[in-house]
Amino acid sequence: MSILILSGCSTVGSTEGTGQQDSKNDQKLIVVMKSDVTNLDPHFIVDITTANVLYEKVYETLIIPDEDMKPQPHLAVEWNQLDDITWEFKLREGVKFHDGTPFTADAVKKTFDRLLDPKVGSPQASKLGMIKEVEVKDDYNVIFHLTKPYAPLLSILASNEGSIMNPTMLESTPELLQKEANGTGPFMFEEWKSGQYVKLKANPDYWGKPVKVSGVEFRVVPEDTTRLGMIERGEAHIMSQIPVNEIQRIESSDTMKLLRNEGLGVEFVGFNVQKAPVDNLLVRQAISHAIDREAILSGVFNDVGFLGNSTMSSKVFGYSNQLVPYPNDPEKAKELLKEAGYEDGLKLTLLTADRAERISLAEVVQSQLKVIGVEVEIRVLEYGSYIDANTNQEGHLFNGSWGNATGDGDYNQYNLFHSNSQGSAGNYQYYSNAEVDRLLDEARVEKDDEKRKEIYARTQKIELDEAAYVPIRSYENLAVYHSSVIGMKMSPVSYFILSDVEIVK
Repeated sequence: MSILILSGCSTVGSTEGTGQQDSKNDQKLIVVMKSDVTNLDPHFIVDITTANVLYEKVYETLIIPDEDMKPQPHLAVEWNQLDDITWEFKLREGVKFHDGTPFTADAVKKTFDRLLDPKVGSPQASKLGMIKEVEVKDDYNVIFHLTKPYAPLLSILASNEGSIMNPTMLESTPELLQKEANGTGPFMFEEWKSGQYVKLKANPDYWGKPVKVSGVEFRVVPEDTTRLGMIERGEAHIMSQIPVNEIQRIESSDTMKLLRNEGLGVEFVGFNVQKAPVDNLLVRQAISHAIDREAILSGVFNDVGFLGNSTMSSKVFGYSNQLVPYPNDPEKAKELLKEAGYEDGLKLTLLTADRAERISLAEVVQSQLKVIGVEVEIRVLEYGSYIDANTNQEGHLFNGSWGNATGDGDYNQYNLFHSNSQGSAGNYQYYSNAEVDRLLDEARVEKDDEKRKEIYARTQKIELDEAAYVPIRSYENLAVYHSSVIGMKMSPVSYFILSDVEIVK
């Protein structure tokens, strides 16, 4: 039996600290963001903006990913896989929630009991549905009993979905969790004024290395140019969601710095493979040959990101560099359309969300497909309406994207291509292949990492061969910060890592 035991301290906030703030850095960090948080309850957070405010800042997880998305100890100092469906975790001692409640096994059990309670209705429950029960062995040891083997367990426990919550609040005031946050992290929740800001302050009693700023204020500033101007003038310190057409301005500025790293997300053009005429493989192959991915990367995205070859970035476990998408070949595309019986052309509908870059992508695809006789109607929708339209199978094509909160291929492959995930779970292609389903189920229980990689290489090749989508790019995370800021980092998930951030004059 394979046994895994890890111990020690995590790579982020891992050193025991005095809890005292250095007075020379008694300054507040100002982060400007495009949109407001939705709610502060990790069991109901489904957007990255909100998670970025709380994840590993206010709330912490048993496991934490390092820069390569490898699991490291955090609130759990070691773990041991007892058998295929049983995992034991030894918890860190001496940790307290921000209201003084001790962190013990009781907090872990109550967190997952509540998450999995169907009466609570957490949208995260399906992602952790393999957990049958969390057993308290003693105050600092818990045992996770699973319903079936699940190889990526550590990766999902290290994501925002695995945030450990305050048992006192879970029992006494659970209704307040959407408005008030109370975790074990290096920052404490101070105030949320809807539509304006969320304020955090340094935790003076943090179990790990103390942060170097007195607090963080996340301000809501919807206009891109306004946020960027605030950074340039030093009125704010950090922002994300950078318009790609502003990169040259940032790089030529004396007061702004640009952080770029390869992310876990991907962008693609998806087909609803159940909707005629794109239910015809020859039609999908023709469109795949007609789309010039290189031109889109440079023309639409200003070479931000990396040319994709699948629905995984190279940072995700299971990525294969052996996959070869359909090459751009308009003449071959015309031949395939003729073979499919559409020599005189056809009309299709493409759904896109209303972000400027997505609209530009849709317009370029429209132009490229016109060359081969395919007329594309673009429907630009507000994001919620875009999701509804895809769920209702209203389009033939859609501008798709998929983030990855865990760094594991299961998060991509199962959600995007398994028959069980059709619709709002992620599979807007309405793709279904019995062999792919079998392999993805097999990957979830396979303990050998190399075998899992081989399985994902096979599923990705089948999906490409069947032209379920056209890969465009893997994301490059962007953040801009003022030159007075040092120690700024961003995870592959695009979360800000603020543990070492300082403001210097």
